[in-house]
Amino acid sequence: MKKWQVHEKETYIDTPFVKVSRESCVLPNGATINDYIVNQYPDWVNAVVINKDYEMVLVHQYRHGAREFFSEIPAGKREQGETDIEGVIREVREETGYTSPYTPVLLGEYFVNPAVQTNRVKTYLMLEAEQTMQQKLDKIEDIHIEHVLFHEFFRKCQRGQLQTQLLSMNGYLLARSYLDDIGYFENGEIEI
Repeated sequence: MKKWQVHEKETYIDTPFVKVSRESCVLPNGATINDYIVNQYPDWVNAVVINKDYEMVLVHQYRHGAREFFSEIPAGKREQGETDIEGVIREVREETGYTSPYTPVLLGEYFVNPAVQTNRVKTYLMLEAEQTMQQKLDKIEDIHIEHVLFHEFFRKCQRGQLQTQLLSMNGYLLARSYLDDIGYFENGEIEI
């Protein structure tokens, strides 16, 4: 297998949040795609946050692309000079006011939609989190905090009682696998 070759590239949008380009690509078999759209987003981090009552701490907010409200795990892009862990701790603190006494555990790193997007996301787990401060939202954020028992999250999504997105579901499944492996819910002790 060989990579596609880009012969022309035209940028349509260039903002701090997204860069959208049209590319003309030649495939290894010689076929040409003239209008391939690539969306360049910054990498970001997100976190499955679980409080001492075994509840997931979710952010409920309006998502204009879907024109709907969603309950999601806290997420955002790192600021300049931040490590991934510093970025996820800051994002969780700003969006929810929650902090954890433990270092976030990396659950996975993956591309969001490699067919048309360039960005990666790193998903972390934060345990025994407590709300230690008020939210510190950006002027464009309107976020309400929700709590859902960890073991009810999946069923609520299946039944249509909770609307979420793919990255939050993926984060939940990664966290569930990790927590099952360490026996977290069996004895209530953290062994990280």
